[in-house]
Amino acid sequence: MERITYTATIERIVEHDVDTRSLFLRLPAKTAFTFTPGQFISVAIPLPNENRVRPYTIASSPGDDGPLEIVLDLVPGGAGSEYLFARTVGDRLNFTGPFGLFTLERPPDIETIFAAEATAIAPIRPMLHRALAQPSTVPLKLFHAARTRKELLYADEFQATARRYANFSYEPILAQPPAGWSGRSGTVMEHIRALFVDGDARRDRAFYLCGVGNGVIELRDLLRKAGYPRRAVQYERW
Repeated sequence: MERITYTATIERIVEHDVDTRSLFLRLPAKTAFTFTPGQFISVAIPLPNENRVRPYTIASSPGDDGPLEIVLDLVPGGAGSEYLFARTVGDRLNFTGPFGLFTLERPPDIETIFAAEATAIAPIRPMLHRALAQPSTVPLKLFHAARTRKELLYADEFQATARRYANFSYEPILAQPPAGWSGRSGTVMEHIRALFVDGDARRDRAFYLCGVGNGVIELRDLLRKAGYPRRAVQYERW
């Protein structure tokens, strides 16, 4: 089956930090495009001597009445990210998709732990929206690790969500906590190990993990070796 190419207009740009931003992509009216929380799109990057494709996870939710949101970091020397950082409101981007199997289709029926690092929160955000889509007492916990406060994307939103839903808790983790920081510090690996491996013998919970590099693989292996079923530990490495 031939892949459909979509053309979207950049409707808005939000700068989270000097090297991190969100692009909000508006599809033409009546365009049929559906996705499952956690999936990504492949964005076409037209460079002078070649055409490249880069995957970007959709950070917005399928039920949102608005543009698609993608989050990206500026990678030094990365032609793809440099191209996208040079785009302005009104520019158009072509993409195909959605793709990916790291998804959450329905609200979970057992305690579920979500863990992400920095911009890898992108697939977790719509998953949480889906998980909270119907009344439930199933515990849901989000651990979001970053170097600094500015890298804790959507922190205000998650804090408000935790106040609204009794079964949801938000645990930010900073590697470089400032003076007066009252939250967790260190790494997501340290806290997941302490709480759900060494500190609790129960193994009837699920995990959704997303991060950059080998850390997410090490966390996956830690949980599986600790006795959590393979299917209960879903992950995606960026």
